[in-house]
This record gives sequence, C-alpha cells and structure tokens, in this order.
Amino acid sequence: MTDTVHTAPASRTAAPAGSGLLIGVLVLSAFVMILNETILSVALRDLTVDLNVPTTTVQWLTSGFLLTMAVVIPTTGFLLERFTPRQVFVVSLTAFSLGTLISALAPGFEVLLAGRVVQACGTAVMLPLLMTTVMRLVPPQRRGATMGTITIVIAVAPAIGPTIGGAVLSLGWRWMFWIVLPLSLAALVIGLLRLRLESETRRVPLDVPSVLLSAIGFGGLLYGLSSTGEAGGAEPPVPAWLPIVVGALALVVFTWRQLRLQRRDRALLDLRPFTHRPFVVALVLTALLFVCLIGAAAILLPLYLQTVLHTSTFVSGLAVLPGGLVLGLLGRPVGALFDRVGARPLVIPGAAAMALSLWLFTLLGPTSPLIAVIGIHVLLMAGLGLMMTPLMTESLGVLPEHLYSHGSAILSTLQQVAGAMGTALFVSVATLGTADATAGSPDAAGLRTAFVVAGCIGLLAFGLSWLIRRSSASSGS
Repeated sequence: MTDTVHTAPASRTAAPAGSGLLIGVLVLSAFVMILNETILSVALRDLTVDLNVPTTTVQWLTSGFLLTMAVVIPTTGFLLERFTPRQVFVVSLTAFSLGTLISALAPGFEVLLAGRVVQACGTAVMLPLLMTTVMRLVPPQRRGATMGTITIVIAVAPAIGPTIGGAVLSLGWRWMFWIVLPLSLAALVIGLLRLRLESETRRVPLDVPSVLLSAIGFGGLLYGLSSTGEAGGAEPPVPAWLPIVVGALALVVFTWRQLRLQRRDRALLDLRPFTHRPFVVALVLTALLFVCLIGAAAILLPLYLQTVLHTSTFVSGLAVLPGGLVLGLLGRPVGALFDRVGARPLVIPGAAAMALSLWLFTLLGPTSPLIAVIGIHVLLMAGLGLMMTPLMTESLGVLPEHLYSHGSAILSTLQQVAGAMGTALFVSVATLGTADATAGSPDAAGLRTAFVVAGCIGLLAFGLSWLIRRSSASSGS
C-alpha cells in the first residue's frame, strides 16, 4: 500500500487563476512576521530598565525567538505534507497574532518571553509555506521573478524593522506589538476569505523521537552558537561548547533516523534533497551568504558604527537602511534575469561583489567618513541581492515536486543556523582581537580582524560560485 499523493501542478506554462492574490497574502503575512523579528532590537535597552532585568536576560527575547524557530522549522516538511496549506496558514497566523497579543499585554519579562516563543512558532512555518506554494503554483520560467518578491520580504523587513522600532519606541515598547497586531489580524482575515490552494495530503504518522532529536540538535546547536556570540568575553552560565557538542550528536542520530524512515516515506525531514548536487551547492552558498548577511552586515557593521565612529543607535540604523533597501529592490529584477539567464551569470559577480566589499570593510578606521561606510554596505547588499534570489530558486527548482516542502524546510533551518554561526564567529573573533580584554565591546583592531575573517569567507563563496551549474534558467523540476 502506498499512501503518497503528490499535488498535481495546474499548468507548467501558466499559473492558476488567483495564484497572484494567494501568494500576495502569504508575502504580506511573511513580511509582518519578519518585521517583528527585528523591530524589538532597538528596544532591548529600554526593556532592561522597564522590566528590571539584566541585559544578558533581556537578550533572550531575541535568542529565545531564534531558538524556537530552529526547533519548529525542521517539522514544517511534515506539517506541509500532513495538512493543507490553508490549515497551516491559519494556525501560523493565529499563533503569531496570539503571541503578539500576549507580548503587548505582558506584565513582566517571563510573560513577554512566552509571547515571543508563541510568535516564533507561527513565524517558523510561514517562510517554508510561502516557498513551497511558489514552487507548486508558479511555472519554472516565472519562478525567479516570484521568488524575488520573497527576497524583498526577507531583506527589507529586517532592514526597516529597527528604523520603525526606533520611531515607535517614543510611545513605549508595547506599541511595537500593538502596531503589528492589526496587521497580522488583517492578513489572517484576508487569508481565511481568499486562500484556496488545492492540495492533497497524506497521513504521515508523526515520529516523536525525530521531533525530540530535532529539538535537541538544532536547539542545542543554535543555543551554543548564540551563547558564544553574546558572551562578549564573559563566561556564559553553561560552557558554549557543551550544547554545541550535544546538539551535533543529536543531529547525527537524527540524520540516521531520517535515512531509515524515508525508506518508508515517513521521515520527519526527508533528506533526499541532498542527493541533488545543484541543491547542495546552492545550499552551501546560501549558508555562506547568511553568515555574512547576519554576522557581518547586521552585527559587525552596527558595532563598528557605534563603538568606533560613535554614532547614535538611530544614525546607525539609518546608515544601514540604504543597503537593505537595495537588497530588497533587487529582488524582482534579479529574479526576472534568473528566469532568462539562470543562476550562474548572477551568482558569480554577486559573490565577487560580496568578497570585495568585505575586504573594503577591513580598510575602515576611526576616521573613516560615514558616506564611505554606507557606500561599501550598499555594494555588499548589491552582491547579496545578485545571489539570494537565484540561489533560493536554483536550490528548490532542481527538486522533484514531492520534495519541495522538505527542501524549503532544510533551506529555512540552514538560514537560522548560519545566521547564529556568523554572529558567534565574528563577535568571538572581534572580542579576541581587541587590545583591551576588559573593554565592554570590541575596538577598531578587533573589528578589523573580524572583517578579515569575513573577507576570507567571501573569497570561499566566490570560489564555490563557479560550481553553480550552467544554463539553469527555466529548468523544470
């Protein structure tokens, strides 16, 4: 008896009627959720005072969110096969809206953290749902442009989150949630009314040991990496290597179990996408991209602006805004180019621009003009913009349709782990390279050392970019 049922594509040359509206609803929902990830970052100092908790504790409002994402995302491959897209969407938006309400009404830190965890449960499912829906609904020759829209969501929402947060903070940190709540409720109502996606499900039993191994593996790995990145030279409560080792061992067992279960088509996270070489190449390059995007652009650069150039939080937020907007605005045109020429002619120059900009950052010092920093950041974001959409589309486009949900779950999980890895690596290097070990934050020399490491990663990405296959445009799955 076989219980596998694949969703039949409506057409390989034209998207089904109404698919644009459906994808638009999912994009709006994902935008609101990802905006929420970074909108709180500028409020951590105010929350420390208002909630009367130390900075190391309040940081868990961000770390706890990422940890929950890392634990939930690997289960989304199972969820997208077991339940219809409409059911997954409703649960995702409901959980996110409920978490937002809990956070807005939170009387103290513990309830606020609980609200953030509930928010993360909803957020974790949305991006894999969005990417899987695009791959199922959009014909191969138009996927690049549509995936470019997702790039706008991934890039612009985190870029404008701190700027919006800084503007709203004058009203009080609770308003960061009160502003997001009506947006999420509106997306939920529109989805309930208009979201209709024909999809057959299969009754896959939930393998509880796999869920536990996934939670320990990805949770331990991300916790250890985040602890390393946030320690800033201080000794964390638990040695950072311990959860990393435990997580790595759990992932080894998790992999072994998935390989056994997928023989019966019952894996929680099917690992057969790794048998496709173009998927693996695009996945590795995506990991290096997110290491640099999160670790260098989102962490090192603001540190440099605030600790070396002594700019205010607001000015540093504005300084990185042009680059974030460039990254987002490149999404659709780069996606349209991908549909015509494939990934290789875009990814190679993109990786070159990324590597060049990271090495230019090593030339910055205490007297560097702010306009030069903004210019280099824009070059970095332009390079990432040339890479992100083609890599996302290329990685999933080579898979057979029944592996789309598992491929998007793998891709989304990797983004979380790579971001944490980049943060841990660069902050640790910057701290070790700082002349004054007792300083509260890295100095110019430490940050330069971290940018050198980032530049080496950029060169590695440039070298690997030549492995991208030729003439991949409009390839079917």
